[in-house]
Amino acid sequence: MSRHIRVPVWLTCLVIALTLLAGGVTGPVFGTHQVLARTAPAASAGPSDERVGLQTSFAPIIQKVSPSVVNIWSSRKVRNDGRQSQLFNDPFFRRFFGDDSGQSPISPERKERSLGSGVIVSRDGYILTNNHVVEGGTDVKVSLSDKREFSARIIGTDPKTDLAVVKIDQANLPPVALADSSKVQVGDLALAIGNPFGVGQTVTMGVISATGRGGLGIEEYEDFLQTDAAINPGNSGGALINAQGELIGINTAILSGSGGNQGVGFAIPVNMARNVMDQIIKSGKVSRAFLGVSIQPVTPDIAKAFNLDKNEGALVGDVSSNSPAERAGIKPGDVILKVDGTPVVDSRALQLAIGQMIPGRTVNLTVARDGRQRDLSVHLAEQPSDRTERSSVGDRDSREQPLDGVTAETLTPALARQLDIAGDVKGVVVRRVEPDSLAAQAGLQRGDVILEVNRHAVASVEDLNRELMSRGKDSTLLFVKSGEHTHYVTVPAK
Repeated sequence: MSRHIRVPVWLTCLVIALTLLAGGVTGPVFGTHQVLARTAPAASAGPSDERVGLQTSFAPIIQKVSPSVVNIWSSRKVRNDGRQSQLFNDPFFRRFFGDDSGQSPISPERKERSLGSGVIVSRDGYILTNNHVVEGGTDVKVSLSDKREFSARIIGTDPKTDLAVVKIDQANLPPVALADSSKVQVGDLALAIGNPFGVGQTVTMGVISATGRGGLGIEEYEDFLQTDAAINPGNSGGALINAQGELIGINTAILSGSGGNQGVGFAIPVNMARNVMDQIIKSGKVSRAFLGVSIQPVTPDIAKAFNLDKNEGALVGDVSSNSPAERAGIKPGDVILKVDGTPVVDSRALQLAIGQMIPGRTVNLTVARDGRQRDLSVHLAEQPSDRTERSSVGDRDSREQPLDGVTAETLTPALARQLDIAGDVKGVVVRRVEPDSLAAQAGLQRGDVILEVNRHAVASVEDLNRELMSRGKDSTLLFVKSGEHTHYVTVPAK
């Protein structure tokens, strides 16, 4: 029969204490706190084998950068639709939001307010943000981190990258330091600063999940940094910074099934933003080089059919008449492989490369044609503006542009294929309708195809302008194709 010896509790505690002092415990860690610390290297280890704990606080970085991040409020007038009016016609809603007179509390127009963020980029008050934060805004307000509020004016916007620059009349502001986003790598630390859901300035942390994201259909020019740092509504236009407190991107979009953060956020890289910002500050607009081709990706099947070694390059599907590409001898079926010696990875890479060049520049394109490569020299033109060369409709300050607030483009076969419109349809595609315009209030929408003006067929922007100029002071009757259906839209005269 064995014997059981009772050991006093004080003796047990003493043994544990002496063990800890002698060299530590290799078993379970008791308690609720763990401390990361530098550990002594083994006798055979070199200095590079030392383990260093993660940085425990980014407070100094945030304290430096947060004064450069602002909150932005933008308001605009929009016309109420029937569905909302019917909602407020319900007696239950009138009880809480209206009166008992039986009249709806909703007016034909309402003031819509958007909320976002911005980043101070100069000491004299220039602020970089997203275009969708201030688009159509008639009253823009900026709130600094110290709670001061200022009215802001929109200096310029670039819907193709979803960037905008606004300015407040204030000096000695703290501009953020700009990084080189081409050096950003997957796995780099990323901190997002903004005003999610209007709760106030908020910081979230994550890593760079991917670089060069595109083809998402969010913007026309996409080269996003992807991050899992929490980005939510209200973060738009805010800062994505690195561990050194430098701006690497402008937060702009998320992929979400719920409308909130699910770990897939996108930021416009600061190198792209800087190019757009500098042009807007200098001239109030963005000018891009224009090649004049319709391009598509090189799939494995296309690569095989064209006898290409790799699934790389951009396949030319169409060449615009009298464009730089046509003058240089580029033809449909050519595969553009290089721009000034730099390989074209895919069609999006070509679009980004040309779009960030200065109009008037001459570039050398390497193309594959009939199994052989050849070099072509192209003198790039200026990309047609949405409000001038591409469409002479919609200049609100010009009497020669009678359809107020509308940006349109002739429906070409290439554009019809891109928009999945039947090839026999002739007309003018509506690219954009300003929210506060008479055309928007009449029901004209982006993507509509204008087939007739005042019962006369139109097949080009020139036809459209000619018919609009001959209408006199009367309202305009448009026959419009929306999706699979056609209908008439009456736009009142000014």
